Amino acid sequence: MSTVRVGLRCDADPQRGVGHLVRCLALGEELLSRGATVEVFGTVTGVDWAVGHLTAQGIPLRPGPDTPDGLVRAARRHDLDVLVLDSYDLDPAGAGALRESGVLTLAVVDGDTRGQDADLFLDQNFGADMVTSGRLLAGSAYALLRDSVLAARPATPRPVAQVDRPSVLAFFGGTDAAGAAPVLAELLLATGRPMTLTVVVGRPEVAGRLTALTSGPGQSLRPVPPTGALPDLIAAADLVVSAAGTSTWELCCLGAPSALVCVVDNQRESYHRVAAAGLAAGLGELPDLIADDTARAAAVRLLDELLESGVRRAALSTRAHAAVDGRGRGRVVDAMLDALDHQWIAQVY
Repeated sequence: MSTVRVGLRCDADPQRGVGHLVRCLALGEELLSRGATVEVFGTVTGVDWAVGHLTAQGIPLRPGPDTPDGLVRAARRHDLDVLVLDSYDLDPAGAGALRESGVLTLAVVDGDTRGQDADLFLDQNFGADMVTSGRLLAGSAYALLRDSVLAARPATPRPVAQVDRPSVLAFFGGTDAAGAAPVLAELLLATGRPMTLTVVVGRPEVAGRLTALTSGPGQSLRPVPPTGALPDLIAAADLVVSAAGTSTWELCCLGAPSALVCVVDNQRESYHRVAAAGLAAGLGELPDLIADDTARAAAVRLLDELLESGVRRAALSTRAHAAVDGRGRGRVVDAMLDALDHQWIAQVY
């Protein structure tokens, strides 16, 4: 494994969020544990904790080429055996260009392959199913989870626990690009139930909106900045409210009783699958929770039920914990190495 060189092409910033980078980091950690050389190619701005994590892991951050020719040149310059593409913005022709140049390509997707011609496709979303020209790694069995999440995974789901003042954690991606935190914090407080509410604040303007909220009797609201210790916050919370993005699989792996919000369009299909399977409660779509009084009232009722019922929270934990076992990234790397072996054999013969 020591001779394998892998590039991870992804971006992270306050507009795009950090989901692509976080799952690439998880894959990078697995590759490093097997002796591979790993480099990230892309733009990472406004997310200092993520840059710090790259530095701590010894993973170099290189400029991110955007064109097919640029990807091929970068792969050749850095002598890459594999290039992982995790982006909604790159030219779809890049995967095919890399394959033609002899670089194994893994495209990380969320339902839509965008016409890419990769050697491998990874769709880690629950119940994923699609037809591609390459090999498909589909479903939450392939969820990419970081070391910090795996270290915090409990051996068993949460037991039934009735608490008078539940601890609630709300976070909406690394940057909360859609500004969901104040909306959901307001709905949580509107239940009137006592709680200690911790809200991860992705941007300064979100913090200002949170400070304008009024807490009721027995309620406290504590804003905190984005942190690499999020798995510990999740493990300590009786209920987690979050966006239905890549963090869904972290919540499941940790067996966290969760309520999810569909924040952007590309989360919609996965959001409905997860809610229908009972892995998390579904609060609805963010635009509705902002503008529709009926949707807001329904979300408040559901949150009230979850805060009140230890039995319901435990049931969510049990199903979530069983759905994501934490070994997904190892399965992805196994498939990658197997594909490399076949590529080598084909080149020899």
